[in-house]
Amino acid sequence: MANPLENIIPDQPPVTEKKSDAHTLKSRLEWGEPAFTILDVRDRPTYNDGHIMGAVSMSMDGLGDAAAESLAKSRDIYVYGASDNDTTQAAQALRSKGFENVSELKGGLAAWKAIGGPTEGIVESRTPAGKDDYNVVDRMKDQAANMDK
Repeated sequence: MANPLENIIPDQPPVTEKKSDAHTLKSRLEWGEPAFTILDVRDRPTYNDGHIMGAVSMSMDGLGDAAAESLAKSRDIYVYGASDNDTTQAAQALRSKGFENVSELKGGLAAWKAIGGPTEGIVESRTPAGKDDYNVVDRMKDQAANMDK
């Protein structure tokens, strides 16, 4: 049986940037682009407290081997850690195992939260959204007010 979605959803170009900002990742999520994975390489308790919605937790210990067992080498991967240095080390571990489409998420979770990216986790579920997080009108007013400064 032929794939009914063939030629409807175009193939996405692979990640080519070694580093990506939170806006790039959020844009891909909002447009529903398929076939990429977000890896959180922070320790498991920190991940449980809060992480990018949909991110997969993988320990820095044996990261390349664990990823090789569960992910296709051609998959687009965005990775972030507790610091930009951890993120770079994780990306290098993945690339050394043959993953070619790996991009480091600059600023990690903090950068993601700064642009209003969705999060999940124990602490995150107790943190109320900002007054204008889901209110487009207030966000537009704030932007217009800040444009004049």
